[in-house]
Formats: sequence, structure tokens, C-alpha cells
Amino acid sequence: MIIGTGIDIIEVSRIAKAIERWGENFMTHVFCDEEIAYSQRHKAPNQHFAGRFAAKEAILKAIGDNAHINWKDMLILNDKFGRPFCRLDIKDFKYKILLSISHTENYAVANAIITS
Repeated sequence: MIIGTGIDIIEVSRIAKAIERWGENFMTHVFCDEEIAYSQRHKAPNQHFAGRFAAKEAILKAIGDNAHINWKDMLILNDKFGRPFCRLDIKDFKYKILLSISHTENYAVANAIITS
């Protein structure tokens, strides 16, 4: 049963500008260490940062009542097949999060579906 859905799109340049302006402070406020390491391993890290940012926004939209969720409560990783998934650090969250992320040079988009 679907509990909620969310989608987000962001310009990669917005994330690049935020990283350029606030540097490490921005990255450590929004992303977990594993997400930073994952993104920085790639040729175009800003596309991967943007994808993870969009995923977190999509998850917040899908959950709905998100006043109690922080950026770093959501850890966006990839399984051994490259599929993105979210590890959510929220007590009593009993639902499954289905996640899809895609990006180009200019845009990143993510879709989240919360199921029971």
C-alpha cells in the first residue's frame, strides 16, 4: 500500500554554488560522511550531490509531516547493484522507502515512494 509519494528536481549548478559558497559547512550540514565520500569519488561530484539532495527532498515530501526530520537523518546510499536506497534514522518509522535518482550535467531528479 502506498503511504506517500514525493518528487524533486534541482539544478546541479545550485548545489555547486552552495558548495562553492559555504564549502564543508554546507556539505556536512546536508550530507552524511558516506554520501560525501560517494559523491567525491565520481568524475562529476556535484551531479551526485544534487541527486542525493533531490532524493532527500523527495523523501520529505513523501513522508509529509517532516518537521522532525533533519537532513542527516536520511542517508542515501547505493546497493551492490547501484540502486539507490535510503537508511532513515527515525525512531518508529516502519515503512519502506522506494527511491529512484537520475541526473544529467544540468539537473538531478529523484522520486520517493513510501509503502507499508
